[in-house]
Formats: sequence, C-alpha cells, structure tokens
Amino acid sequence: MNRIYIRLIKRIFGLYLPLAAFLFFALFPFYWMTISSFKSNPELYNLRANRLWIEKPTLVQFRELFKKTAILHWLKNSFFVSFLTSLISLILGVMAGYSLARLEFPGAKGFGLATFITYLVPVTLLFIPLARVVHMLGLSNSIWSLIITYPTFLIPFCTWMLIAYFKSIPRDMEECAMIDGCSRIRAMIQIAVPMAIPGIVFSGMFSFTLSWNEFVYALTFISSTTQKTISVAVPTELIRGDAYFWGELMAASLVGSVPVALLYSFFMDYFVSGMTAGALKG
Repeated sequence: MNRIYIRLIKRIFGLYLPLAAFLFFALFPFYWMTISSFKSNPELYNLRANRLWIEKPTLVQFRELFKKTAILHWLKNSFFVSFLTSLISLILGVMAGYSLARLEFPGAKGFGLATFITYLVPVTLLFIPLARVVHMLGLSNSIWSLIITYPTFLIPFCTWMLIAYFKSIPRDMEECAMIDGCSRIRAMIQIAVPMAIPGIVFSGMFSFTLSWNEFVYALTFISSTTQKTISVAVPTELIRGDAYFWGELMAASLVGSVPVALLYSFFMDYFVSGMTAGALKG
C-alpha cells in the first residue's frame, strides 16, 4: 500500500500538478480575452464587478467592432497575405528541401546549414534594408510589400523542416521508379511529395501562423488603415493616444485568434507528425 501511495504522490506532483500549471498559464489569457469581449463597458470598468466571470453577457463589443472599424478588411488582408506567402514558401521550400536532402552535390550540407542560420537572423536587423527595397519597387503602403518580404523568413524555415522530413523517407521507391524510366522530377512529384504530406502540411501551418502574427514588417511597410493586417491593426487602430478600447480590443483579438485555432484543430495530426519528424531527423 505504501508503494501505491508513493507512486500516486509522485504522479500527482510529477505529472498532474505541472500539467495543470502549464494549462493554466497557456489558457488563462484566452479565457480572459473571451470573457472580456462579452462584457459591457460599465462592467469592464467597474472595479467591484466579478473579474473572472461575466455578469451580463452582451455582444455590444462585437457590434461596435464590426460597425466602427475595418476589421473585415484586416481579416481579408491577413488571409490573403498569409495564404499567398505560405503557398510561395512551400513551393520553393519543397524544391529546395528535396534537393538538399536527395541530391549529393558539393556544399549541400553547408548550404542547408546556411539556410537555417538565415532563418535565425532577427527581423529587427532586416526591416530597414528591406524597407529600402520595398520603396525602390514602389510597393510602400501596399500588402504586396508583405508578400515579397515574408518569404525571406518563411522559405528558410520551410526548407529546413522539409530537409529533415525528406531525409526520413526511404530512397528505395524513388530509385525503383527512376530505374523504370521515371525522371528525378517526376519521382519527386509522384512519390516523394505525397509521402511528405505531413511535413508539408506542418510547414504550411507554421508558415501561415508566422505570417498571420508577423508585426514588425507589417507595421513598417503599411500605414493605410484598409491595407493593414489584423496583427498590426488591432493595437494601432483600437488604441488612440492614451485611450484603450478594451472591449473592442479583446473582441478583435478573439476574432483574430479563431482562424489559427481552427487551422491547428483540423490539422493537428499532421502538425504532430511533421514536428516529430523534424525533431528526430533535423
């Protein structure tokens, strides 16, 4: 009996309590954001009101948000930029990742390492020279400035992750196909790419998330309200001077987090599979 109690205590303090603390730390901000977005302004600013619960749920914050702001434009811009940049990065990342994983040419390992180091370069070091490039191309204050700059950090990430995933796929099936007369490109498209779908989906999901949440480039290159993405529009358009519209801020944050949450909910299996392969083979 003593051993059973000892095991139970170890399990509680070694697993359940740390897990509960982690879940509280991770989920409490979302809980606070959700309840705040369904409160009225008098309840939000009432110091005597219950902070952890909603006394009178209301949709007034969402009505004000959709009525007085351009949130639909911000969401549309975020979807367009995130989808297009993720697609571009995946196409180039698949080709680069497959080449570095399968083709043995001088400097392949060094080039792969350089790709990863490029991803690690801080955004704060790049936005000034990229701002000059954007200005020279005449794309200032346009969402196309984001479309040409986001791949600078998405392509290295996709390439590095897909190198790891392609290395985890046996070469035998591709080699058999090439013996039967299949070209290298056809073997890649018809055999390697379908087998790498979990890694490709994982890279696409993470690229979409990085694009959706990116702040520095979007803040630097975009100034027009209707051209902003939601990650920049929420703090810049709903905070005017020292006036914080907390209800609308929380509602906009909740609306902006739902698409990414749904994305990970539908493709969680691919995400875990791709992440595991990257961790084991990277």
